[in-house]
Amino acid sequence: MRLTSLFAAAVLAVAVMPGAARAACSEDRVEIRGDFGTVRFRVAIADTPQERAQGLMRVPEMPRMSGMLFVYERPQSVSFWMENTLIPLDMIFADETGTVRRIHAEAVPLDRTPIPGGDDIQYVLEINGGLAAQLGLSEGDQMRHPAIDQADAAWPCAGD
Repeated sequence: MRLTSLFAAAVLAVAVMPGAARAACSEDRVEIRGDFGTVRFRVAIADTPQERAQGLMRVPEMPRMSGMLFVYERPQSVSFWMENTLIPLDMIFADETGTVRRIHAEAVPLDRTPIPGGDDIQYVLEINGGLAAQLGLSEGDQMRHPAIDQADAAWPCAGD
């Protein structure tokens, strides 16, 4: 699901439940599991250079449990900033296996200060600021999405 279709909808389905771990992978959903359990986010995908450059700029609000998943072709060093971004965000940086390597909490709207994600990052999930801490997300948690190479995934889409 692309940014325009995700945020054009007024209401999005949200789920945080024990059964989420058994749900099938879907392009418009990212799941994360850790010591807290499993959580599901409805996402727009940014997987082209143009979509990644646009990101969540100029988006005035985002429903709870929604976000944007940035997908890179290969693991690399990534850095973000908040120029023209109107809402505070948590950035969840994951490696090629979908393992969370870093969480940057409460990125400040409109700030041009670079936010480094680290080396060997292939996926970045942006969610509403403060939500990662509220949910108990932490480094080492595992992300699941069809864009993650299933042969390398720490938590593959099949074989729960």
